Amino acid sequence: MKTFLDDNFLLNTNTAIELYHSYSKHLPIIDYHNHLIPEQIANDVKFENISQVWLNGDHYKWRAMRANGINERFITGDASDEEKFAKWAETVPYTLRNPLYHWTHLELQRYFGITDLLSPKTASKIYADTASKLSQDNYSVRGLLKMMNVEVVCTTDDPIDSLEFHQQFAKEQESFKMLPAFRPDKAMNSDDIIALNQYIDKLESVSDMQINSLGEYLNALKGRHDFFAANGCKVSDHGLEQIYAENYTEQEIVAIFDKIRTKKEISPAENLKFKSAMLIYFAEWDHEKGWVQQYHLGALRNNNARMHRLIGPDTGWDSIGDFSQARALSKFLNKLDDQDKLTKTILYNLNPADNELIATMIGNFNDGSIKGKIQFGSAWWFLDQKDGMTKQINTLSNMGLLSRLVGMLTDSRSFLSFPRHEYFRRLVCNIFGEDIENGEIPNDIQWVGKIIQDISYNNAKEYFEF
Repeated sequence: MKTFLDDNFLLNTNTAIELYHSYSKHLPIIDYHNHLIPEQIANDVKFENISQVWLNGDHYKWRAMRANGINERFITGDASDEEKFAKWAETVPYTLRNPLYHWTHLELQRYFGITDLLSPKTASKIYADTASKLSQDNYSVRGLLKMMNVEVVCTTDDPIDSLEFHQQFAKEQESFKMLPAFRPDKAMNSDDIIALNQYIDKLESVSDMQINSLGEYLNALKGRHDFFAANGCKVSDHGLEQIYAENYTEQEIVAIFDKIRTKKEISPAENLKFKSAMLIYFAEWDHEKGWVQQYHLGALRNNNARMHRLIGPDTGWDSIGDFSQARALSKFLNKLDDQDKLTKTILYNLNPADNELIATMIGNFNDGSIKGKIQFGSAWWFLDQKDGMTKQINTLSNMGLLSRLVGMLTDSRSFLSFPRHEYFRRLVCNIFGEDIENGEIPNDIQWVGKIIQDISYNNAKEYFEF
């Protein structure tokens, strides 16, 4: 019987063990999409305790605690950090077979050298031991990133963000890069006219210009796009229920924007047309600069209205949605490709039912100009666990080129989430190792090892051009 979380965790054959330890384990990490706070990196923050770095903002853990009957006071409420940690420790033994059990203990091992299982019996000692280590200089935010051999982190930033902390950090010539990513979702959210106008007002202030027409709005946003590029940005990102690809004319969008800016109600059809147009504008700017554009599709957000009123968005009340993706996605990508304005693109699906859809869709627009130009992104959010990752890897293998995948990302708000790259790499090595030992692919360790290294690191390095 194997030991839990030993050196060969998730590696079920000798070949998988060789592939991971010889070819993948020591490669740097390019984390091209996350939700880390730039200010904390720029100021090299030190956390007082593990709750601050591990539990704050982690809706994965919050959902598990709620399911375990933990009162909200110990999750997002006014309980002390130590009390919240105790309640998480109380929950962990009940997360068996949930990926949180693996991630929790992998992170305790990798960052703190703790091999004890987290439970109410061990909580107090683990809390004290981690607090002691977090007080050390090498456990600052930058120290935690260096422990994981991180080479690049791309934060997720709104167009009106000042990027002051990216600029501050860039002057220091650190051993890794922190780059912004352009996420303009609020700028196209015509579902809420009041909020959109408030956003436009803020954009006016940031851009030092009046915005009363569509042309002025696009000029202001394009100026922010240029500003991001000047500060090292090479990636954009959208988090959408689905792609919007309605037919529209420029005159229609001009008129719709006029209605928005004068706070007049727009129709559902006008709403969809506005979103569709904005997506195209953003995509054309991305192509102009050679950026990589990312689309995270399929989340049904803020399902619990009562809790949304009480504690707001991004607090663990989202789920997988069953949106129709194929036709609009095809139409959107085809419109850009037809004008030769389709840049490098990564598509992520949240509904596993869309795996084959995405894996075959990318093949429609991989035109031979760039290796893996259109990517089926690694398993995302609810799917970034053993089963979800394995299904994504196998689907891409069957219908595309796994060998050109740009690897894993954390998509996390926590500085302790980087062992997810290790988790992904171990799964990839295990899949290739089993195939070799089953006689399904040649026993050419050097070539397979090269493919493993490409998926783990080299492909991302070449694709993003960081």
